[in-house]
Amino acid sequence: MIFDKTDKALLEYLQKDSKQTNKELSNKLGLSVTAVYERIKKLEKEGFINGYTAIINKQKVNRNFVAFCHVKLVQHSQEFVVRFEKEVNSLEEVLECYHVSGDYDYLLKVIVKDMVAFRAFMVKKLTNINHIGSTHSMFVINEVKHTHIIRF
Repeated sequence: MIFDKTDKALLEYLQKDSKQTNKELSNKLGLSVTAVYERIKKLEKEGFINGYTAIINKQKVNRNFVAFCHVKLVQHSQEFVVRFEKEVNSLEEVLECYHVSGDYDYLLKVIVKDMVAFRAFMVKKLTNINHIGSTHSMFVINEVKHTHIIRF
């Protein structure tokens, strides 16, 4: 597949607003509606586009307490890593989880209602995962930048 300047522009437009019609996109790109449709289908088929989603206002749904949790496992065996990753994937409060280098093994982005809900999450869910050795949490004071747009 050839991934050209037009594909990059199309992806940027879709990242900004995926609800744009093919007609709107065709006007912006100088292509026919059919050409835009075919490019989008090609980008989906080739795995450049994994899906489409709505970005929810955290305050409106009462989930505006964001914390980042560092997690250290007691061992780095394959069994502990696989079990931890499976269990953390089932926690609805965890939006993102990264296996990282450094003093801790994982970085989790957690979103809950408030500090009370965060404490309940830590005590009843996260620290109940047997193979966690320690955690370190930081709380978001102000969101300075939050984007999903990848620039080319």
